[in-house]
Amino acid sequence: MGKPTVHDIAREAGVSLATVDRVLNDRAGVREKTVARVRDAVSRLGYVRDLSAANLARQRRYRFVFLLPDTTSQFLHALHDAVLEATAALQLDRCDIEVMHVSVGDPVALMAAFDRIEAAGIDGVAVMASETPVLRDRIGRLKTQDVAVVALITDQPNSERDHFVGIDNVAAGRTAAVLTGRFAGGREGKIGIVVNSMMARDMVERRIGFDRVMGEGFPNLTVLPTMEGRDDHAMTERVVGQFLDSNSDVIGIYCAGAGMRGLTKALEDRGLGDKLIVVAHDLTQHSRAALESGVIDVVINQNAGHIARSAARVLKAQCDGVDVIASQEKIRIEIVLRENLP
Repeated sequence: MGKPTVHDIAREAGVSLATVDRVLNDRAGVREKTVARVRDAVSRLGYVRDLSAANLARQRRYRFVFLLPDTTSQFLHALHDAVLEATAALQLDRCDIEVMHVSVGDPVALMAAFDRIEAAGIDGVAVMASETPVLRDRIGRLKTQDVAVVALITDQPNSERDHFVGIDNVAAGRTAAVLTGRFAGGREGKIGIVVNSMMARDMVERRIGFDRVMGEGFPNLTVLPTMEGRDDHAMTERVVGQFLDSNSDVIGIYCAGAGMRGLTKALEDRGLGDKLIVVAHDLTQHSRAALESGVIDVVINQNAGHIARSAARVLKAQCDGVDVIASQEKIRIEIVLRENLP
């Protein structure tokens, strides 16, 4: 027997083809008992709808927005490029993707961006922003309009977002701690941590994971208070420089967020370019060069291309009402050394 068709469903449920079409497309005008009868027939027959064909017949196109911070971060520039590549690849799936950049720390600009998204009738939004009550409420407003929402890189677990696309940041922090502790080789000393902002959930989660492993397994190392670079390389260079000048027994630094160029500048200016253990995040042009020169020991990476493609697939699945393939969308933690640079 071939695959069941809408004709089979209509015959099994005892309704017209037009009624089957209305039920499959969630359109109004069908009594609840009739809807239940059609859905029972779909289940009994094992009917699987060809969504691509249905969307083509309806001339439907998906409109997605990626809302990203407007910073000088090389990783975010790579993510922007990866979204554009994903857009080209998804043309056959009838997906149009726009990238919008919003100034970091500017809530007025963020709200204006959400106003534009609501007014444009967008189908799905992938947002990377710090978790705030205002952002939570705006995500809730999108959900009342049946807009698919995914949190990107840093999660929004207290919102109504549909999915999170990014690495497990607590696990990433734990990984950084294990690497730092192993590289220390039993030596005693202080470890500094630099982030972009402790207002960002991914930074907080990485710090939590790092502290847990350090407290459990490496009592010989003292982890000092967090330094914030605020996505500003000059500020990062200044705060790291002050930290190094004030602590003579530092043996390592964990760069949990942006600001790698400021960190390496502070190290090199003090002749510490290859003297400290340095664990960083995200493989970029600069971190690659720092790995090759020995300034950085290891980079914990998340693949920007996978993140962009995964976010688009999840948004489309949410719009279509189908399940996400969990194994396909899991963003894995990559450990990159000079010896295994891709």
